[in-house]
Amino acid sequence: MDSKKKEYATQSDNRLQETESPWAGIQIGEECSGAEILMRALYQENVKTIFGYPGGAIIPVFDRLYTYTHKREPWFHHVLVRHEQAAAHAAEGYARVSGEVGVALVTSGPGATNTLTGVADAMMDSIPIVVIAGQVGINDLGTDAFQEVDLVGMTQPITKWSYQIRHAEDVAWAVNRAFYIARSGRPGPVVLDFAKNAQVSKAKWMPGKTNAVRSYLPYPKIDREAVRAAAELINNASKPMALVGHGVEIADAQNELKDFIEKANIPAARTLLGLSALPTDHALNMGMLGMHGNYAPNVKQQEADVIIAVGMRFSDRDTGRLNDYAKQAKIVHLDIDPAEINKNVRADVAVVGNCKESLPAITALLQKADHGEWIESFAPLYEEEKREVIDGATRPESGPLLMGEVVRAVTNAVGADGVLVNDVGLNQMISSRYFNYTKKRSIVTSGGLGTMGFGLPAAIGAAFGTLDRTICCFMGDGGFQMSIQELGTIMEQQTPVKMIVMNNNYLGNVRQWQDLMFDHRHSFTRMLNPRYDAIAEGYGIPYDVAINREDLKDKIAKMLATDGPYILECAVMEEENVVPMITPGSAVDEMKLHLDI
Repeated sequence: MDSKKKEYATQSDNRLQETESPWAGIQIGEECSGAEILMRALYQENVKTIFGYPGGAIIPVFDRLYTYTHKREPWFHHVLVRHEQAAAHAAEGYARVSGEVGVALVTSGPGATNTLTGVADAMMDSIPIVVIAGQVGINDLGTDAFQEVDLVGMTQPITKWSYQIRHAEDVAWAVNRAFYIARSGRPGPVVLDFAKNAQVSKAKWMPGKTNAVRSYLPYPKIDREAVRAAAELINNASKPMALVGHGVEIADAQNELKDFIEKANIPAARTLLGLSALPTDHALNMGMLGMHGNYAPNVKQQEADVIIAVGMRFSDRDTGRLNDYAKQAKIVHLDIDPAEINKNVRADVAVVGNCKESLPAITALLQKADHGEWIESFAPLYEEEKREVIDGATRPESGPLLMGEVVRAVTNAVGADGVLVNDVGLNQMISSRYFNYTKKRSIVTSGGLGTMGFGLPAAIGAAFGTLDRTICCFMGDGGFQMSIQELGTIMEQQTPVKMIVMNNNYLGNVRQWQDLMFDHRHSFTRMLNPRYDAIAEGYGIPYDVAINREDLKDKIAKMLATDGPYILECAVMEEENVVPMITPGSAVDEMKLHLDI
């Protein structure tokens, strides 16, 4: 374990010991400021790490935070980011690997608006975070006071709940309710807009406790008739196929998924966000779905007679041309959110509820089956992809370095404890394809929103969310520069993130689409990049560059052996493409192993 992680783990252990008498010297009913009540409410919610950036409208809260981060046995560890968007993404990274709620603390106005991309990202990917933002006092609301924005109005469409705290007596209630909403049911982001007068005025400290919210049903009761209907369809199927999504990870239902597919011998494919819900080497794992997924599972969706979608939402990236998607198949859809049922693909049977409950309920009614011939039919397609794409991408014999071989070399060296964090673009698709997943919650990626600049701050959050795993952050040169200021956070915290910058001097994904659909007109996608070695030196972060294939393995070994953060720049092929690809407007079985560009 890296030295910084050891120190943080010790702090966390001390804090857990302190929970035996967490309110020593603190009386329920005691009068204190709203800022003090916030600290107590966050502690009550078991918050350990806060990602933040101070400013005028949140100073009273940061003043109280100072007290609780400088105790002999600190309540919290505060991570000072260098941009508020990074605070939200770091909170996401923390939540994605830990399963807990991530917390960001920022000021009003631009501090708050800078978090909106991270909030929207969390909403699209169902990530539980709570963003607490300062706000002007209630007497100044509506006057266009300095750094006043209508944060509640801005965030209502991209949050599960957005609320303005106007009075100190509402703080404990609002915080407790926020965490309940963020983590329950289908998780998501919550924003608390904290008026300055409520931070400084006083109220009685009364711990909140939220068990229910009117008109909010986070865990729908499972319809037993739907369970029976689903089991009957699966039992009568000759070519069943499971599509595994992020909902399995959210529900911590990885074991229930394995029991389900193993009992009925059902081949399974995973979405981008669901990649670590099933180990890479599981016998029934057929690969990754989607635009740049694996050839066999995409094609075979058009042959399956029953498709069981578990915690996935049939996004456009997974279905291809929707009018021609799996018309031959009966669809069984398991999801906790009734809004996802029949939204994109009509379900023949819908089982609404937590898949940690619905999966075993169906499994209990399944008959043992042998779909060996159907499963074996995936193999020739996989072998074709391996021969035409995978071998060349991961084991090239000559030419410049390729992204795929870099990813494979890193994941092989890291082993079972690796966590993949990536940015958006070619680096995202290639690293997601070629990383090995052994443990749950092993991928941190921006799925629905596709946020460039996500990778670096999310990796910082992930490092604090899991203290005993290696965080491997793959970035392109474009995404890295979108959040490069967070090297300052890494420098200050000595966050042990292994940063692999795959530098091709292009905005590679856009360049690939320009080649494919815009006659190679590279309109502002070629990049003039800085000297990353000089930047690394300025931040005091160890750095190396891999140019030659012969040196790659040794340089990766050196990176992994170095305590703390590390930047490994890899000079990869400039115009490398990611294939296979379901080109826009194509059906999933029209996936191309090669692009005619």
